[in-house]
Amino acid sequence: MFKGTTIVAVRKDNQVAIGGDGQVTFAEKTVFKATAKKVRRLYHGKILAGFAGSVADAFTLFDKFEKKLEEHQGNLLRSSVELAKEWRSDRVLQKLEAMLLVADKEHILVISGSGEVIEPDDDIASVGSGGGYALAAARALSRYSDLCAKEIVSESLKIASEICIYTNDNISILELEE
Repeated sequence: MFKGTTIVAVRKDNQVAIGGDGQVTFAEKTVFKATAKKVRRLYHGKILAGFAGSVADAFTLFDKFEKKLEEHQGNLLRSSVELAKEWRSDRVLQKLEAMLLVADKEHILVISGSGEVIEPDDDIASVGSGGGYALAAARALSRYSDLCAKEIVSESLKIASEICIYTNDNISILELEE
């Protein structure tokens, strides 16, 4: 079983950034890959997405989510709700072990297989084994520094990589700007 990752998204001052580490851990004790890319652009570059969990499951969800975005002309909220409904009700999809963190210029959402679509109150969200560490760091950096969204994502992932054994400092970051 592949385990662990950290994905964090921040929206601040008309900028949105999402980032993830590159570590893929196998059987909870072996670093299988250090340079995985777990964040990507979707729907003509207008949506940012990252995943935590099983890689194959996440790619299945990315494909499903991209289809929902096309069906709903890039409407992030509607596409997310429709994906969550399908994920929760489909017997095959119910077995997928992953979470998605998605963002556009207006929203950051966490989508889970239990049918949840959660929008954070403070425009900061994270998923994965190091997600709690990255979330705490991102909130502190957002409140008490003048860093931009991309810098907050970068620094919070670096902090998480110093604490979580399933997170490394090989970081990939994508941005949306006005």
